[in-house]
Amino acid sequence: MKSMRLVLRFVVIGALVLALLVPLAMIRGVVHERAQYRAQAVERVAQGRAGEQRLVGPLRVLPWTEEREVVERMADGSQRVVVRSVTGHLLQAPARLQVAGGLQPSERRVGLFRVPVYSWQAGVDAQFAAMDYPAAPGRVYGAPYLAVGIADVRGLVGAPQLRVDGQALELLAGTRDLAALTGGVHAELAALAGSGAGTLPALREVRLQATIDGTRSLAVVPVADDNRIDIASPWPHPSFGGRFLPARHDIDAGGFRAHWAVSSLASDAQAQLRDGEAQALDALEVSLVDPVDVYTRVDRATKYGLLFVLLTFVAFGLFELARRLPIHPLQYLLVGLALAIFFLLLLGLSEHIPFHWAYLVSATACIGVQAMYLSGVLRSWPRALGFAAMLTALYGALYCLLVSEDNALLMGSLLLFGILAAIMWITRKVDWYALGNELR
Repeated sequence: MKSMRLVLRFVVIGALVLALLVPLAMIRGVVHERAQYRAQAVERVAQGRAGEQRLVGPLRVLPWTEEREVVERMADGSQRVVVRSVTGHLLQAPARLQVAGGLQPSERRVGLFRVPVYSWQAGVDAQFAAMDYPAAPGRVYGAPYLAVGIADVRGLVGAPQLRVDGQALELLAGTRDLAALTGGVHAELAALAGSGAGTLPALREVRLQATIDGTRSLAVVPVADDNRIDIASPWPHPSFGGRFLPARHDIDAGGFRAHWAVSSLASDAQAQLRDGEAQALDALEVSLVDPVDVYTRVDRATKYGLLFVLLTFVAFGLFELARRLPIHPLQYLLVGLALAIFFLLLLGLSEHIPFHWAYLVSATACIGVQAMYLSGVLRSWPRALGFAAMLTALYGALYCLLVSEDNALLMGSLLLFGILAAIMWITRKVDWYALGNELR
């Protein structure tokens, strides 16, 4: 029965570890809540300024109206033939599209949160081949126009300029027939000579100059047969996404420069536009990301909280057995809560000061208070300082895991293996039955 006391001791410690999962889970909940507040801050900036932008076009659109005979069933079951007017359009993508411009970044503050925004000096050059349009019974073609899709037209700064073959055209609000696909602007082209079949002339030079404000990300839809996109910015932490990564890019402390070369053979954008698939357009995207996402890092840190508690309790248990110094379960619990509070301190401080300083201050505070408390529990300052040194090593290892995202799994696995190997080496000659009999 005396040997069962050792098992009971470990059961009590295991129960305390499980109990500490509750405050750790609550802290993770706070982290996720603060991340949601940040997302709401981004939404507020987007509502008051302009949201994430997406450029589509320019596209040449030829609207038409067609009279069709339709058979309708009457209430009494009879049928009659009526003439209905149906509208539609033909859509032409450019043969060549060149998009270039610099993203000038800045930040907007909403409370504690900083939201990256930008102003894009966009230069768009396109070329359109001649376009044949067929005759159809009852169909009448209207005047063609150019449409440029802009996701949030509130981001247009000043008056954008559009020139077609050297002639300035007036830009009007809306994309008319493409309104279901995207917001934006359009410009009327020369009216057709007749309403039947014909050919739209080639447009050798379509040039658009515009300043477009946006929040966090910019996307460009490669609508042409041959697309060349160049984007540069002094923001040193871009994230490239969408369906196409840059063919080449340079990133340094002075910013980034990226170039895309996309063919219509690699993109379904033209077919998606003709089918009206507004939400699934192929696009390339660049985002201005926060290089130190404190909520992601704190969330990752809390995942190691249980490991911190478990390792500390194991060290306590080994010391208790080796030195025959009983430690009360309440003392285990207080030390575990101090370990958990570290993550809450880290979250609160990292919203106000750089993450590395927040980590240093939080770790120093928690190690200091535990060293003070353990000096009484262990009845010796040298023993308390030894445990403080162990905790310092743990916090240092955790910080290395947080800042090394690519090698975090390998480093974490090696750390766990090393700790387990050390425990097995220390306890390899322990007579657990004898220790159990000596417990009071």
